[in-house]
Amino acid sequence: MRPFPSASLTILALALAGTAGAQSAAPSPVANPAIWPKVNARPQRDPKVEQRVDSLMRAMSVEDKVGQLIQVDIGSIKPADVLTYKIGSVLNGGNSGPYDDEYAPPAKWLKLADAFYDASMTRSDGRPKIPIIWGTDSVHGNNNIVGATLFPHNIGLGAARDRDLIRKIGEVTALETAAAGLDWTFAPTLAVVQDDRWGRTYESYGEEPEIAADYAGAMIEGVQGKVGTKGFLAPDHLIATTKHFLGDGGTGGRDQGDTQVSEQVLRDVHLGGYPGAIEAGTQSVMASFSSWNGEKMSGNKSLLTGVLKERMGFDGFVVGDWNSHGQVKGCTNEDCPQAINAGLDMFMYSGPGWKQLYENTLREVKDGTIPMARLDDAVRRILRVKVRAGTFDRGRPSSRAVAGKFELISNPASKVIARQAVRESLVLLKNEGVLPLKPNAEILVAGKAADSVSQQAGGWSITWQGADLPNSAFPNATSIWKGIEDTVQAAGGTATYAPDGTFAKKPDAAIVVFGETPYAEFKGDIPNLEYSPGDKPDLAMLKRLKAAGIPVVAVFLSGRPLWVNAELNAADAFVAAFLPGSEGGGVADVLFSKPDGTIDHDFKGKLGFSWPKRPDQYVLNRRDPDYDPLFPYGYGLSYAQPGKVAKLDEARPAGMAEATPGVFYGTGRTPPGWQIDTELVKQGGIDRRAQEDARLFTWSGNATGRVAIVAPRPIDLSRESNGEISLVIEYRIDGQPTGPVTLGVESGGKVTGVPLTATLAKAAPGTWSRFAIPLQCFAGRGADMHTLTAPLVISATGPLSLAISDVKLDYVSMPMNACGD
Repeated sequence: MRPFPSASLTILALALAGTAGAQSAAPSPVANPAIWPKVNARPQRDPKVEQRVDSLMRAMSVEDKVGQLIQVDIGSIKPADVLTYKIGSVLNGGNSGPYDDEYAPPAKWLKLADAFYDASMTRSDGRPKIPIIWGTDSVHGNNNIVGATLFPHNIGLGAARDRDLIRKIGEVTALETAAAGLDWTFAPTLAVVQDDRWGRTYESYGEEPEIAADYAGAMIEGVQGKVGTKGFLAPDHLIATTKHFLGDGGTGGRDQGDTQVSEQVLRDVHLGGYPGAIEAGTQSVMASFSSWNGEKMSGNKSLLTGVLKERMGFDGFVVGDWNSHGQVKGCTNEDCPQAINAGLDMFMYSGPGWKQLYENTLREVKDGTIPMARLDDAVRRILRVKVRAGTFDRGRPSSRAVAGKFELISNPASKVIARQAVRESLVLLKNEGVLPLKPNAEILVAGKAADSVSQQAGGWSITWQGADLPNSAFPNATSIWKGIEDTVQAAGGTATYAPDGTFAKKPDAAIVVFGETPYAEFKGDIPNLEYSPGDKPDLAMLKRLKAAGIPVVAVFLSGRPLWVNAELNAADAFVAAFLPGSEGGGVADVLFSKPDGTIDHDFKGKLGFSWPKRPDQYVLNRRDPDYDPLFPYGYGLSYAQPGKVAKLDEARPAGMAEATPGVFYGTGRTPPGWQIDTELVKQGGIDRRAQEDARLFTWSGNATGRVAIVAPRPIDLSRESNGEISLVIEYRIDGQPTGPVTLGVESGGKVTGVPLTATLAKAAPGTWSRFAIPLQCFAGRGADMHTLTAPLVISATGPLSLAISDVKLDYVSMPMNACGD
């Protein structure tokens, strides 16, 4: 880790405490490259590669060159399109699968990879044939493909503190992805997360730059092979992506937010592993969705060009994030010369308008808006990587050395490494003499999470959010329960699984597995670090078992440290397992001794994130002023080094006692503990401002159907209904309603509604609109605003297609829809 200049310590402390804005009225988003480190960028340029790129460049048309700048999601493009538009790359987004099949077997992935490759190499005009490359988010294994090995997410790997293990994980990830015919992974993530409310905290190795700095080179070498050896970018390796450049971990817990820190903090904290990744030869870098001091990274020339390319010598290419260029000032998803001129080399695009993006970019090159030199530099970088990666010489994906060898996906050697990673990532927070357990005992396993591979794998597992998937979607995986059962049975003991914690015969010990349900990106953003706000069934189970005189071991699954003081108090031992992936048997390896009581595997994990005493300690980092964690950075007990945990304060901060969220639905999610209930209505995720940040509800019209946003417990909006507070909804209707539509609130099982049919009939189909209904309207019609169980209920009779992106409370001085129609 780079030393911190003494003058930067005060600035850093302020920035990490969320008060960096006090430094100046308008912190600058312009970097000074001279104060950033020089890097020994590798590999050094090969004259033969450069000559080949030169030859290609001379023969390419400007249309060919512009095509190389564009990457399109496979949900928006077909191989036939590539016959005409010679784009440079495709990707599969989090919810995109080959031939619209998220659960496609590896053979389908390889078939589509061949189809795109063949289309890119089909031409008769004498121009160069440039192979297309396919990028994918293999972020903890080849996690898009059913049956692949899934490793612990980065937060667990950061706790392992094992560089050699990281290299092996990179190798396995590359091998299993290459076996499906893909070229390129969007990993590793090197975010140094400073606010644990962020939904991507689990993608970070830790709050300190030292872990990312130690791991980056090893992961890049694992994925790409080691520079200077025959393994570098060999057929069993991939092109790696270092992401998200830069400062994505400093956005105040908000996805795609603004990192407001000094340049010194941006460098000394958030640069973290980038120098190591560049020295190890990373061939692509992904620009962050986030901003630095108000300027979007995809449009920040001082960082993309001045720091990354010129100062640090990176000579691969910079790719955008999912339509991130569209957030640059003055840009849209279909038109953004500013990003290319700033140093972005390849757009990442999803949506139907990619041809518009191509045509606009081509026009801007021809009219000089994008200088030809900038175009050539971007294309040269992309071609350099394609040549280095052998894509010009290895033929169709299916003809490559490991492609089609599907037996490599979740092979026995890969599973051994994944199981080792699980063992090393576990952090023992508390142990009052209960662990290790004897495997030849009577063991009760409780909690739905114990037999849910989906929950132990977390987000980015088969689907983008990774939620609610059956174990059948992970055919080669072992749940935590199954690993415990195998261990106990092999030793002659008895293991019983009861999700609700009930038992007929008192066990010798109980293992309760519980925690966060899967999420990814902005859907995982939370307002504070309280685990399970509202009802706490997991806590009740822990208390009930302990009251019965049973030793209780808690295994907590989470993508971040959370406030679990009550759960810690209720357990005799507490293990932070984070998100262990597909090899749940690794948990049993550490919880149990050998039958004779000797230790087989001890706990090795050490916290990469400080653990909070209170739910409002979401900014809790080792260098903060008044640093006061429950468990500090680096904490972790073991059998060799035990420790005691005193009874913890379970009181919630007063201001959080009965807080009601002001947003009932936004950025693709309801508040924690809330849910969307439907009756006779189909729903699915759609894009509005970002990926799947809205829901589409479809009424068939066969009977009256309803959609309700349901609170975990009754909420009191009586005060709000006495003022000019309205229920504000942003929506899109795709056709005129054919029957009555009402909007209401529910209390005591009764729905009080207002008519909405005429309002929707006036809306322009296909256009996002907004209406506001004063809460006074519901109160005036007799709704008990003190005990609302659902602050939104939409009912319709007749076919209806209605998309909703936002539902919130807001002050509206002149309501747009006074009491409905």
